Amino acid sequence: MNLKNLLTALIYPRASGEKRPTVERSRQMHGEIYKIAWPATVESIFVGLVGLVDTIMVSGLGTTAVAAVGLTNQPKFIALAFIQSLNVGVTAIIARRIGEKRLKEANNCLRQALFLSAVISVVVCLLSFVFARPYILAAGAKEDTIDMAVVYFRIVIIGQIFQGIGLTINTAQRCVGNSKLSMRTNIAANVVNIIFNYLLIGGHFGFPQWGVAGAAVATSLGSLVSFGMALQSILSGKSVLRLRRRGRWLPEREMVHGIAQVSSSAFLEQACLRIGFFIYALIVANLGTTMFATHQICMNIANLTFTCFDGYAVAAAAMVGRSLGAGHPDDAEVYARSAQRQSMVFATAVMAMFLFLRYPMMHLFSEEEVVVTYGARILLMLGFSAHAMANTIIYAGALRGAGDTRFVAFFSLISTTVVRPILSYVLCYPMGMGLIGPWIAFMVDFYLRCALNYAHFCRGGWKHIRL
Repeated sequence: MNLKNLLTALIYPRASGEKRPTVERSRQMHGEIYKIAWPATVESIFVGLVGLVDTIMVSGLGTTAVAAVGLTNQPKFIALAFIQSLNVGVTAIIARRIGEKRLKEANNCLRQALFLSAVISVVVCLLSFVFARPYILAAGAKEDTIDMAVVYFRIVIIGQIFQGIGLTINTAQRCVGNSKLSMRTNIAANVVNIIFNYLLIGGHFGFPQWGVAGAAVATSLGSLVSFGMALQSILSGKSVLRLRRRGRWLPEREMVHGIAQVSSSAFLEQACLRIGFFIYALIVANLGTTMFATHQICMNIANLTFTCFDGYAVAAAAMVGRSLGAGHPDDAEVYARSAQRQSMVFATAVMAMFLFLRYPMMHLFSEEEVVVTYGARILLMLGFSAHAMANTIIYAGALRGAGDTRFVAFFSLISTTVVRPILSYVLCYPMGMGLIGPWIAFMVDFYLRCALNYAHFCRGGWKHIRL
């Protein structure tokens, strides 16, 4: 075996029952994953930066303002969970249809998915707007944060209507390899967010000084710009997926059944995750405003860390779906393993960043000694969790692309909804570890899900799912 074939054997292990891919084929598959992953990674990073930028720019108003903005994160994510669940089904169905070369059915799925996305976004976001105060109180808001948090949440949730529909368009476009669209839309959204944050938080260049409300307006304006760019992409005649004058918008039974088959389990997964995160945040909120602000800063950094791996999860989902649609399940496995190995480079870089730059990173958000000290300890723990995060996210993405969302949901129920909150509470209060306790539970959660997802992926049952 020559050196090239040896490297191929190490990087692309044999899938069950599969002949080893040639060097040329291996390079091609590696390149296809990278071509989809890098724009999706950049997109995910910019999505994560929205919350991080708001936190940094609001931090000048004090820890109370940081805590108020942080309290809205889980309610926002819960509202968005409905759309994210729908988009898992959209990815699985459209990727399969593209692999089967059934473009008409793929476009039908796009139209009906947009209709469902619009209805879900409007209903969920309006309900969140109306019940904002009890919602934020349930998230752990105190007297010093509740008013600011409600104002911020109500403004942001209006913009989230447009964000939800735009996410569905970007999801569909990634299935045909157009992942640069979502990268461009999210870069534009962040530029708008940063500009208007500067203008509206502090009141520069004659703009009103709205503080926390200004940050929310800036975020919503960014969501609106992103939606407009995404919509333009499917109105263009150059797009593979596009809105044609003729076509059915109202959901058809067969199409809805296919999407629901995948999305129902994906929604259960999202529900488990969000309930777990909600309880997790509530446990920390009871430690007081300063500790919660520290926790929120670190959670924003952690969320940005996840996004480094999301692009490869998107690439794995798209290529697994397309390969299964084309009748090549062994290629699907090789694509997934290629995405996982490429993501390890990011995981190593993330670990090094947290090991050596944790104190400068915390000083970006606060100069309070207690915040910086606790935050640096937490970032060190995040660094040692990076590889487990990557594996968890990539293998879950591959399983979702195959339509195997039931087991991913079950694993989330066990680990994130049950193990993490219980362990967080025990370590935080009875064992007296304070803020560090919930972050130990955070690490345990990811290592447990990593082991469960990997074991299920290796069994290979996902290769035989029909959609």
